Order: sequence, then C-alpha cells, then structure tokens
Amino acid sequence: MATLDVYNLEKQKVGTIDLADSLVNSPVDETLFYEVVKAQLASRRAGTAAVKNRSLVSGGGKKPYKQKGTGRARQGSTRASQWVGGGKAMGPKPRDYEYHVPKKVRQAALRAAISKRHADKALVIVNEWKVEKPSTKAAVATLAKLGLESALVIDAKGNQTLYKSVRNAKGVKFLPPEGANVFDILKHHALVLTQASAKALEGALQ
Repeated sequence: MATLDVYNLEKQKVGTIDLADSLVNSPVDETLFYEVVKAQLASRRAGTAAVKNRSLVSGGGKKPYKQKGTGRARQGSTRASQWVGGGKAMGPKPRDYEYHVPKKVRQAALRAAISKRHADKALVIVNEWKVEKPSTKAAVATLAKLGLESALVIDAKGNQTLYKSVRNAKGVKFLPPEGANVFDILKHHALVLTQASAKALEGALQ
C-alpha cells in the first residue's frame, strides 16, 4: 500500500489515504499508452469520407459515340472515371475505424497513467470538492490555490455542480471515475481526485 497526502481546497493537508501500489506505483510503460490512446482516437474518427463511383453518378446511359470508325478509343459511358463529371475510381468509402484492445491492457495502461502523474508529483487528492452553485471563476480560483492550471478532475458523476463549474474552464475537464481514460489523463498536466473517486478507481482497477 502507498500512503498519500489528502488536502482540502485551500491546499492544507487534512489527512492521508492508503491506495494500492498497483494504482499509484505501477511501472510506466509508454507502449501501453501508445496502444490504448491510438485505439481511443481511432474510435473517434467519423469514417464518413466517400465519393461517387460510376454507378452512383447520374447519366451516362447512352454510348457517347459508335464503337468503330471514329479513330478514337472506344467508350461505353461518359460517367467512366476518365471523363469530366464521371465517377471516381478507387475512391474512399465509409468505414469504421474503431477497434478494441483487451480489457487487461486498458486497465494496465490506466494504472500506468495514474502512476505517471504520481511520479511527476502532479497527482492531487482532495478530501472532497463540493460547491453550492456552478461557478467557473470559483473553480479556476480553487485550482490556482492547488497550484494547478491544466487538470483533469475526477469525482462522482452526480456532482453536477462541479462538472458545470469546470466545463468552461480552459485546460480543465471533469470526468466520473467510470469515464477515466489514458488520453485525458496524459493530456492534462495534473490529475485531481477526491478521496471517493480515488477509492472508486482503486476498486475498478484491482
């Protein structure tokens, strides 16, 4: 087990929390990061690029000129790809770029990403982060007190006031524990966890 300091929103130490070594002290394997992030970004691709081939272009039903005697190459349709206005040959078609890596690989990469933030001294655990009403200004001020500018904040999905407070802040993103992912952890300079979300991640990644 690893013992980490717990702070309040004024960055005053208020206690400690014990977390599994596998969560915060895992080996940092950048190969795992590459595989998981590549898969995550691939699944975001729209894959809607498409062009019309000769069967989809309207017209061209009549042979443009007779087969023989003109001295020109034979042609069957003005919608073939060599004609202006014709269909495109071998063009892109809609496709799905999504693919999945094994669950154990995703979990190992996520543990490694959290461990990297811990090794970089960019993992901050707060006892709780509750606000009465949404306020981006207050959220930015709180992050400044914690010494952070760009951060991924992870707390319970039901904490909608916190979500609404940070969603418009530059360089800040909110996710529930079940939405934690390698790309967003590595994209932001720091990782902020509440005690509850840290324990949730520990339980999910054991």
